[in-house]
Amino acid sequence: MDTNESKYDRKTELKAFDDTKAGVKGLVDAGVCKIPQIFISPPDSTKNSNSSTEQFIFPVIDLQGIIDGDQIKRKEVVEKARDASETWGFFQVVNHGIPNDVLEEMIRGVRGFHEQDTEIKKQWYTREFTKKVVYNSNFDLYSAPATNWRDTFFCIMAPNPPSPEELPPICRDIIIKYSQEVKKLGSSLFELLAEALGLNRNHLTDMDCDKGLSVVCHYYPACPEPELTLGASKHADDGFITLLLQDNIGGLQVLHQNHWVDVPPTPGALVVNIADLLQRQEGLL
Repeated sequence: MDTNESKYDRKTELKAFDDTKAGVKGLVDAGVCKIPQIFISPPDSTKNSNSSTEQFIFPVIDLQGIIDGDQIKRKEVVEKARDASETWGFFQVVNHGIPNDVLEEMIRGVRGFHEQDTEIKKQWYTREFTKKVVYNSNFDLYSAPATNWRDTFFCIMAPNPPSPEELPPICRDIIIKYSQEVKKLGSSLFELLAEALGLNRNHLTDMDCDKGLSVVCHYYPACPEPELTLGASKHADDGFITLLLQDNIGGLQVLHQNHWVDVPPTPGALVVNIADLLQRQEGLL
C-alpha cells in the first residue's frame, strides 16, 4: 500500500477543512498548488468524453409577448415548454421580464460575498441547515465520496424570508430584488407548465408550488488541478423547478440521451430545470 494513502484519514481531513470556515476560496487564497485528497474525484466522474454541443441543440424559449397577453404566442410557448420538459427536462428562457441589470448585479453580489474577507464571511458559516442564511462548502461534505471544488451561500427567501438585517450587507439589496423578480417569473412558468400538462392554468399555483423560494449562490474558485475534481458532481435537483443564472464562464452540462451536453452561457437567459418534485407530481418524464 502507498505510504501516503495509508496515512490518509478522510474524516480527519474533512473536519480540518471544515473547521477553517474559509471554504475552497481559503485554499486558493493560501496559494495551494495541489488540491487536497478530499477533492479528488473517481477518474470516471471527471471525464465526460461523450459531451457534445453539436449533435444536440439546447432548447431556448422566448417569452416575449407572454406577459402582454398574446394568446397565439402563448400557445406556441406552451408547446415548446411541453416538448422541452418531456425530452430534456431543461430549457433556457429569454425575454423573461427580469431586467439584465438585475441579473448582472446578482452575479456581482454573489461574487462579492464569496470574495470578501474570510473573517466577515465566517459569521454565516454553519452546518445547521434549518437556519435561513447559510454559508459553507459542500452541504454533503461528510457523506459525499468526493468533495466538490465549490463554496455556497444560500438563503430561504419564501415563504418566511430572513429580515434584511440577517442578510449579508454586501449583497442584501440585490438578493431581495432578485428574489422578488424570480418569484414573479416562477409563477408565470408554473402557469405555462400547467397548460403544457393539459391542466388548468392555475393548477400548480393552487397547489402552492410557487410559495417557496431558496436562493443558492455557488462560487467556483480557480482550481490548480481541474482535471482531478469537479465543481458539481452529477446530481438532480429537488423542489419543483430551478431557475439557474449562469455567469459568462460556462461549464454547466446536462445529461441528455446519455450524452453530457454543454449549456452555453447566454446573456440575459435563465436555465429552467424541471426538478424532482414536479416530475413525480405530474409525470412529465
